[in-house]
Parts: sequence; C-alpha cells; structure tokens
Amino acid sequence: MHRTHKVALDLNNVQAGYMARAVGTSRFAYNWALAWWNDVYRQWRVDPTSCDRPNEARARLHLNMSKAEDFPWMSQVTKCAPQEAIRDLGRAFSNFFEGRAGYPKHHKKGARDSFRVSSGFFAVDGNRLRLPHVGWLRLRERFRWPDAKLLSVTIAQHRGRWFAAIACDLPEPTPRELATGRVVGVDVGTGEYVTSDGEHLPTPRAYESALRRLGRAQQALARKVKGSKNRCKAQATVNRLHGEVVDARVNWLHQTTTRLVGSSDVIAIEDLNIKGMTAKPEPKPDPNRPGVFLPNRAKAKSGLNKAILDAGFGEFRRQLEYKCPDRGVSLVVADRWYPSSRICSMCGVKAKRLPLHVRHWACEACGTSHHRDLNAAINLKNYAVSSTVSVCGEFPATGSPSITLGESSQLCEAGTEHQTVHEHV
Repeated sequence: MHRTHKVALDLNNVQAGYMARAVGTSRFAYNWALAWWNDVYRQWRVDPTSCDRPNEARARLHLNMSKAEDFPWMSQVTKCAPQEAIRDLGRAFSNFFEGRAGYPKHHKKGARDSFRVSSGFFAVDGNRLRLPHVGWLRLRERFRWPDAKLLSVTIAQHRGRWFAAIACDLPEPTPRELATGRVVGVDVGTGEYVTSDGEHLPTPRAYESALRRLGRAQQALARKVKGSKNRCKAQATVNRLHGEVVDARVNWLHQTTTRLVGSSDVIAIEDLNIKGMTAKPEPKPDPNRPGVFLPNRAKAKSGLNKAILDAGFGEFRRQLEYKCPDRGVSLVVADRWYPSSRICSMCGVKAKRLPLHVRHWACEACGTSHHRDLNAAINLKNYAVSSTVSVCGEFPATGSPSITLGESSQLCEAGTEHQTVHEHV
C-alpha cells in the first residue's frame, strides 16, 4: 500500500538556491527530451531504417552521453532530477498513446516546479531529510512512518514555500473487529456537516470569509502592467490569499475526518455528483422572441456553486477513502439515487417531494418532525447497518438497504437529476 507524507521544508538561502537549480535542471531535461523525441520520431516516420523509434530509455541514454560536454552544469545537482523528469515524459507519452491524456507539452517556469529523487539516493531520520549534494534538510514535522520502505521524494515549490512529498510502501492493514460498535452516518451541507448522533459541525466557510480581501487583491492585480515586477508581487498576494483559504478548509476537513475515523467502526456517506451539482445552468431561449433569453437564475446558482465547493464535499470523501482503510474502518457509500433526506427515519415512508429550501418537515404517515440533515444522516446510518459490508468497506453488487420505501415518485435531492424511480413496497 503506497502512502505519501507531504511536509514543509525549513531551508536556508543556500539550500533554497540548490532547490531552484534542481527544479530548473528537471524542467530543462524534460523539455530537451521532448524536443529530441519529436525530432527523432519525425525522422523515424520518414525512414524507419535510419534510426530507432524514440522511447524513454533511449532519451535518458542520449542525455547521459551528451550532458558532460553539452550541459556540464547538470553535475551541480543530483542526477535523479533529469533522469526522473525523462521518466515522467515517458509516462506522459504512454498516457497519450493509451488515450488517457493529451500530447505532452513543454514545461514552463513557475508552473508546478518540482523534481524527484528516487529510492536509495535520499534518507529520512525523524524530522530530517538528506538529499544528494545538499546534505541534511530540516522538516517542519516528523516523518509519520519511520519503518516504512521509502520509494521516492518529490521536492516542489508551492506559493513561495518548499515541500517534500515522501512516498513509501506500507503493509496492507487488516480489518479490525468492532472496537467501539459505532456506526455513524454523515450528511454534508454547505453550512454544516451533521452526524447521525445529532452532532452539528459548522463548516469554516473559508472562501466566504476571505472574499472581501480577495476582491481587493484581484482589483489591485488588474491595475498592474502586465510583465512588471509589481504585477508579480500582486499575483503573489492573490495566490497567498487563495492558499490561506485552501489551508483553512483542508485543515478543518482533516480534523473532522480524523476524529470520525478514530471514533467509529463504520462510516456512511452519500455518493454525490459534485460536478453536476456545481454545473452552470443552461440558457433558456425565449420561444416567442428569437435571440432573447429568459431568466435562468444563473447568479443564484453561482453563489450556490461557490458554497458547495467551499464546503469541500469531494475532499471530505477523498480523505475518508484513504484514512478508513488505514484504521480498519469500513466506509459505506450510499447509492447516488438513494433519497436519504426524504425517507422518514422513524417509519420508513418516503415524502413525495421535499424542495431544497425546506429544512424542517413532518412525516405525513407518523407525524414525526424531522431536521432535514439530521434525518438524512440517520438514514445513511440505517443504510450502512442494513447492508452487507465487505472487508474493504464496499457494497457488493447485489447489496441493497432493507428500508421500506413508499411508492414511486420523482427524486428531488440536491445535486441529482430528476428521474422516475420504481420502488417496491
């Protein structure tokens, strides 16, 4: 099982200068290999007998044969920087030929600057990292898995800071027996996350809090002359503010998911269609007036999209998906069309319609008053309890919740398409 620990580096000026040279060497090697690959491929297409078809191994060999004479400055940094860059180019071409990505492009300075050091050329000792040519570097926190097998370390610059992503190989965790017996359902929302135990977790709304400062910074950026140093400074300010928003959101999600995983044996969430939830509304042409469009509430939808993305639904699920197996916790993902908000958690009867703005509702069958999100969280818990969960925390293909539903109706859950679902009582 592969895991990566990303940690900030505490560098002095000499060490930071070495990182910048290594990043530049990696970028140059990638662009050089791409140009060489294109030239050799064109020659091979014209006359296949004149040369061999280019590949990643031949590109690395060609660079090793010519760098001592043509690029002697490459010896100032670790040899892994150019070699791993060409390996990345080989993977990029493999993805292109297999239809998973577009044709590789040249790397630009300042965009995802990074270089990688392979296994055997670096070492980790507590809160220290040793790299070739530069020696021991200080990490801002201790390495999480000191006994793990080290695979590689990627050094990258992000928002003016240097980070090390240490990849390692860990043994597969074994599923634990029920330690706490706690099964929890979590319903996510733009304002708060609600658990089936009745716990309300307000979201930080980091983007909304920083919106005024971001507006001023972006206004100042728009007034700067393109290509000037002042524009670079203004762009750095905007990037820093966006970084603070991301850090605040991710920190809250890490604290929330870690606490849930540490205190639960089974966690149930929804399979949300976030891409569909945040899609822009389509224009509505006026049938009576060609070229005129009817109101489609695009401004209101834009605000809702920002709130959904600010709440971090996708990141919440991603963190649970890798933290649950590490702790032996089962993660249950309810079906995308499961109407968790509309089912009465007391009697199991489903409401015919429940618009998104309705936060409290009463069951027509038993008269129980429900908080929309809390009721959804309880239904997710019931979904997990009534379903057969495998060792990996996944539902079998034939698994289905044993909750009695009402008659067929139109789904009106947030983020789902409207469709007719035929259910059996």
